[in-house]
Amino acid sequence: MRKLFVVLCMLGAVLALASVALAAEAAEAAEAAAARPVLDAFGLGLTAFAAVIGMGIAAAGCGIGQGMGLKAACEGVARNPEASPKITVILILGLAFIESLAIYTLAVNLILFFMKPFS
Repeated sequence: MRKLFVVLCMLGAVLALASVALAAEAAEAAEAAAARPVLDAFGLGLTAFAAVIGMGIAAAGCGIGQGMGLKAACEGVARNPEASPKITVILILGLAFIESLAIYTLAVNLILFFMKPFS
């Protein structure tokens, strides 16, 4: 019975203080939004240019890395055909790690475009 009473008191305290915490958070967010600068067309253009350059570098790096990995895997299978299953598993895992670089870059670019940090 005592545990139930303590839990109910804690629940009441949390519910009573939640509105105060949320109200303070909303007021701070409104003040911060008023103080932020507005992103103009030039700033959006620079964001787009940075995203294109970053994605190009990431794609080029991924392409070179995947090509080198595939070349090494083909050479390894040609030298030792019995090790083909192990080489294939390691190759697929390595290609997935390399490709994650491009996916992370794409995610950052989407955040830059759609989060609108200055609006």
